[in-house]
Amino acid sequence: MGIIEFAKKWTLPIAMGTGIAVYLIYDSIPALSPAGPFLEKAADTVQPVLIFIMLFLSFCRISPKGLRPRKWHLKMLLFQCGTFVALAVPLALLPDFEGREVAESAMLCVICPTATAAAVVTGKLGGDMSGVTTYTVLINIAAGMLIPAFIPLVHPVEGISFFTAFSMIMARVFPLLICPCLLAWSVRYLMPHFHRWILRFGDLAFYIWGVSLSIAIAVTTRAIVHNPASFLTEAGIAAVSLACCILQFQAGKSIGSKYNAATTAGQALGQKNTVLAIWIGYTFMTPVTSVAGGFYCIWHNAYNSWQLYRKGKAGGSLS
Repeated sequence: MGIIEFAKKWTLPIAMGTGIAVYLIYDSIPALSPAGPFLEKAADTVQPVLIFIMLFLSFCRISPKGLRPRKWHLKMLLFQCGTFVALAVPLALLPDFEGREVAESAMLCVICPTATAAAVVTGKLGGDMSGVTTYTVLINIAAGMLIPAFIPLVHPVEGISFFTAFSMIMARVFPLLICPCLLAWSVRYLMPHFHRWILRFGDLAFYIWGVSLSIAIAVTTRAIVHNPASFLTEAGIAAVSLACCILQFQAGKSIGSKYNAATTAGQALGQKNTVLAIWIGYTFMTPVTSVAGGFYCIWHNAYNSWQLYRKGKAGGSLS
């Protein structure tokens, strides 16, 4: 197997290893610390650009007619939102509950919206890209309303109202969902020759996601390394994020299997926007809780790597 073929086959593990290694090397060399603010700003600029391009390429492959609600969407929304509320209510009623940080981490892992890259991975797995994209939009709206409504009851945030929090979440998420979609559809109908040319690069979006994943994993590694939590608390958060990851992938597959959409629904519920989860943890909870998004990033990408390996080995779809 040549280097290129090896890289294609193991894109996600290579991206994850690269992100971890790059950050650990940077963190271990004190002379590089002055470059920290520049590197952070560069990552904050480059990653949205990569995600925009990736989503544009993905939306070029999705017909607007395909973005219709599916029956499994409602069941998934009820499961995800209902589980979040079921975790939030007891914590709101028991303010002195020990292990709150671990419980809040579970809340964060459950309500975190579907990753914008989920459509790309779903396509590689042979699933329905348009179905997972529609769910991504729906769950982002739902999360944008539920997080400001319930998290202040569990973890009060001074000076942030419901509408402020809702606006903050929507402003962070929707430009990267709506703008690539509108651009892709404009190209589809106004520049059909260019659109057909773009479709020739079927796997390009996936490899762009690999680069973006390296940056996300580097951010994740920083969050874990510099988290102020004790080892025991961090281990608890790692365990609960793994449990949430397993639960949501399996629940999604179980719900979707009744509609011949096991792979699609599994990705829609299990693959999360973990960079957003880390931001939500820092903004509305605590730095300790935010590490849950970092651990979840590792778990769901490890599972995706295994799914892609299994599909490649079998030579067929997982749907």
